[in-house]
Amino acid sequence: MDPLKTSKIFNAKDLIAYFIVAGTGAVIQLVSSSLIQDWFDISWSASIFPSYLVGFVVGFTLTKLFAFDARRTNQTRREMVKFLMVAVVSYLVTQIFTIGSYTLAVDVLGMDVYIAKLPFGKKEVNVTEMSSYICGMGFSFISNYILHKTFTFKSTGFYDRLKELIKD
Repeated sequence: MDPLKTSKIFNAKDLIAYFIVAGTGAVIQLVSSSLIQDWFDISWSASIFPSYLVGFVVGFTLTKLFAFDARRTNQTRREMVKFLMVAVVSYLVTQIFTIGSYTLAVDVLGMDVYIAKLPFGKKEVNVTEMSSYICGMGFSFISNYILHKTFTFKSTGFYDRLKELIKD
């Protein structure tokens, strides 16, 4: 028996839908990171946060509409608060694994930093930084999927308890 088909968390339909949605968000995040670096003349590590914000907006919309079939839940505010909480965790995961994998590759293992010139244009891409960023995003993908599936788009009672706590 295939464990992916029987698992409530890792069912094939949700996993494939989330992979497509998250992949779209990841591409948007990578492109916005590159544009932000160019427009504001900042480092790749400084561009992670603003590009993450762009990815957050796109990600919530796509995830709600397509990944977990939550478009008709009438709980958008609740899901948005939970999505934001997961996004904070996810940002930390992305940041830790991006910087960590770069430090591991360059400083610990002594790997060279690779720069590649794009075939059409003058822009150069630091392949080492980009690979590290993709590594961080990969770990973030895993934590996001699990947290969104089990927390954000599932009624857990957490939002109601949080609302009551804030009222007092």
